[in-house]
Parts: sequence; C-alpha cells; structure tokens
Amino acid sequence: MTATTRTDDRTYRSRWPAVDVPDVGVPEFLLDHPAARADAPAVIDGPSGRTLTYGDLRRDVRRCARGLARCGFGRGDVLAIVAPNMPEWLVGCYGAMSAGGTVSGINPLYTAEEIAAQLRDGDAGWVLTIPPFLPLVRAARALGDRPVEIVVLGDPDGETAWADVLAAGAEGAGMPVALIDPGRDLALLPYSSGTTGLAKGVMLTHRAIVTNIAQMQVALAQTADDRAMAVAPFFHAVGLNVVAGVTLRTGGTIVTLPRFDLEAYLGLIETHRLTISVVVPPIALAMARHPAVDRFDLSSLRLVGCGAAPLSADLQQECAARVGAPVGQGYGMTEAVAAITLVDTAAPILPGSCGVLLPGVEARIVDVMTGEDLPADGTGELWVRGPQLMTGYLGNPAATAATVDADGWLRTGDLARIDAAGNVFVEDRLKELIKVKGLQVAPAEVESVLRTHPAVADAAVIPIPDERAGERPKAVVVAAGGVSAAEILAHVAARVAPHKCPRELAFVDAIPTSPSGKILRRLLVAQERAGALTAAAPSSTAPAEPVSAP
Repeated sequence: MTATTRTDDRTYRSRWPAVDVPDVGVPEFLLDHPAARADAPAVIDGPSGRTLTYGDLRRDVRRCARGLARCGFGRGDVLAIVAPNMPEWLVGCYGAMSAGGTVSGINPLYTAEEIAAQLRDGDAGWVLTIPPFLPLVRAARALGDRPVEIVVLGDPDGETAWADVLAAGAEGAGMPVALIDPGRDLALLPYSSGTTGLAKGVMLTHRAIVTNIAQMQVALAQTADDRAMAVAPFFHAVGLNVVAGVTLRTGGTIVTLPRFDLEAYLGLIETHRLTISVVVPPIALAMARHPAVDRFDLSSLRLVGCGAAPLSADLQQECAARVGAPVGQGYGMTEAVAAITLVDTAAPILPGSCGVLLPGVEARIVDVMTGEDLPADGTGELWVRGPQLMTGYLGNPAATAATVDADGWLRTGDLARIDAAGNVFVEDRLKELIKVKGLQVAPAEVESVLRTHPAVADAAVIPIPDERAGERPKAVVVAAGGVSAAEILAHVAARVAPHKCPRELAFVDAIPTSPSGKILRRLLVAQERAGALTAAAPSSTAPAEPVSAP
C-alpha cells in the first residue's frame, strides 16, 4: 500500500490508481454475475424474510423494464420512488434505468407540497409507491401541472398495479430494453441542497455511478460472502449506492429494514449474521450506549461504517469496543454520487478520520479567507475533483457554476484538513460555523465533547445572539440519566477553549436529524427563536433512541 501523494501545488491524490470503468449501464454492472450465483440470496426483506435471489432479481428487473416500456415509459422519462426500503425498491429502480429512464428517490416523510415540488422540478411523470403512501402521492399529484402515472406495490385502488407492470413485461428476454449511453444518459436524479440554498436535482450519469461503486469496492474489499444491512434509506446516496450498489456488484446479500428501530436492527444483525452495517452517527451513538445492545449477538460484524456527519474519535472507539468490530468513517456528497473518502479496510483505522481519498480522486484544502491552498494539517474548505462527479444541477447552471469551477473542482462547503499521510478529517459545515468575537466555533467539535459525558445520549450546538460577542454557542442535549445543565457545561468547559464553551443548555427528548443522519440545526434555531428551547430538566432517565432514517 502506498501513501496518498501530494504534489508541489498542494493537491492531494489517492493512494490507489484510478479504477477501470466498463462502458455499461448501472443495472448491467451490478447484476452481471455468473449463472452459478442465480440461487444465491441478493435481497432479503428484513421484517418478513422474503428473499429475492440473484436469478429472481435479474428476472424481475427485466420484467419491470419491459413492463414500464410497454406502459409508455421510455428513455429520458423520470420515475420517482416514494417507498421504504424493500426489495421492490431496487427492482423498480434498476428496471426503470434498464428501460432508459432516470430514477428520483423521494423521502416518504415529505409533505405533499415537498413531493410535488420535486416531481415538478424533475419533470417526473411516474411514481412508484405503496398503499400507505398513496393518499400522500395523490395529494402531491393534485398540486402538479402535468399527468403523473402512479404505480402501487399492493392494492392499487384505481391506480396502476405493480403486478400488472411485471405481467406486461413477462414475455421476451434480454436486458437492457433501451440503448443507453453511459456517459451521457442520467440514471439518478437525487435532490441535494449542495453547499447552500434549496434542494436541487443532481444529475448523475450511469458512468458516474458505476465509477463510484467501483471506487468504493477498492476501499471496502467486500466479497460475495458479505451480508450488509440496508438501514440507510434507498432514496439517499448511502443506502442506494454505498450499501446496495457495492453489495450487489460483489454478489453479496442485502437485508432491508423499512424503518429504523434499534431492537429490530440489532435482531436482524444477529439473525442473518450480517457482516457489514453502514450507519449514521445517531445509530453509532445508540450502539455505543444503549443497554439493548447487550442482548444481541453482534459477533458476525466485521465492519461498521459511519457517515453523513462527523463522528468523534472517542465515540468511534467506544462504539467499536461495544460491538466488537472496527468502526470506520467515510465522507461523501450526493454531487459525487456517494463517497469521496472511505476507510481503507486493509490499513489500521485512525479514529476521527473519515478515511482516505478514493481511487482517481484529488483534493485541495483552501483557506476560506485568502483562497490559497493550505499545507498539510491546515484547516480550510475541502475541494475535490474526480470522475464520479455530477454533470451539474438540473436546470440551474448558476448553482452548478458556483459549486464546480471551470477546472472541475467541486467546492464541498465543508471544513476539513488532510494530514501528511493523506487521512482526511472533516470538521464541520462551513456555513454552520459560529462566530464568537471573530473566532470560529465548529458545532460538531463541541457536540463531540458533549457526547463524551456519560449522561448525554445525544447533543447539538446552535448559535444564539450575544450583544458583546456577536454569537455564542448553546447546547441542546438529550439526557441518558439524571444530570444537571451545570454539570454538563462544566464537563465541556474543562475540555474546550472558553470561546467554544456553551453558556446555556436546553434538554430535549430528541435531536432532529435528516434521514441521512445530519443534525437539522436550522430546526433547533427556529425553536430557539420561538422560545421553545428552555433549560428544562431532562424528561427521561433512560437513553434515548436516535431520530434518523424513516
């Protein structure tokens, strides 16, 4: 293994050579396995145990592609999916891609207005959903200005039945149905706020996705013997590409969980002897601290991956010791398909690091004030360049130009540093820095210190106005036992510089997070402005479970 290289122009490059990328579409890349694997389990529905083998999955993807085509879905059309993690999510996704279409996953917890906005912006004419979400999808369709065909996995209640789509595609053979130009045709249209602003459609080609999955394979070194938990939602890059994509490419088994529940999650690891689980920090915190963990056999795990937000070195080590498996971090963006860095499973894990640059990826650390490249271990904005980057934001060239410059460098909006060995440390979002008398405070740093207190189950830090300092940090804490605000604040004060130490603390029942695990600090800021975050006593003496994936 060679170290990450760094040139005289202060550009960091991966320790691995660039990967060879075949000129194929995503479904062919993921499902082109030898006939001997036809009877091997590909996807298992966790709650029911229902299993699709690789033979079943290939057959159903072909049927879905032909069925959609015969129903009028074609090249360039967009299929939105509003459904929980289940085997049919992947069948619909790869079937639509095989038919030449583009897939746009949508969070089922969105309101009808939010769903309608994504359907409208992405020009999605088709939606795949399940009966419990049908009223929501119908309400979203009613808010739109174009016809939308709804396909229902179950009782269609007057809409198009999933079973009828598969039946329409049952005859014939071969895949793909449509000719695909992997370097030009879009496979996915996920939505991301990027570094700033409202959510935007991220245009990802087949080649970009194939490239990123091939890059991740190098770092994760998965095999056909691996069994991975799909707890991160498939509408998110981690669930669909890091978990499902890499596992299917290597011929392993995916176990799906439609909604996160800690005991159900732990039970599936034990029952299916899962070897890999990729989680978000709130789940890592629960695995480190929740008493339920001791009731389950997690000895099959060989790797717990964590991403979406920084995980402190202390909590990373605490989680690893509790579950008996290494915990490695990764970093990525929807604009780069999924991953930019990952833990190198062939090397010792460095706590606090989110790994190393993936094959073919370059990085720079840029001073946010001067725009100059910083030396090793300097903290600045992370800029990245690589073959897996998006084509751009749909219909938004101005936002694209503001994010990716003419030389292909993507400004991540994240503060990071890279040490001399190429280990990447992401510290916080640039736009969420708190300015105290001109000094910068990274909320994630203070949050990691708060979580080292044994009575803190979870924490967030937000800015509050201060007449003298401009802003001050305020702590928002979920308590895991009887503890006072003064005790927690004293714990932090002993471990950080004075300007970083919160002067106020509020107890809450849960920290709001996105489905990918990012703390929704803006919601807490809104509650603070409304006077809802008071320094009340903790409401529970038991560790709180994380609020994360639906």
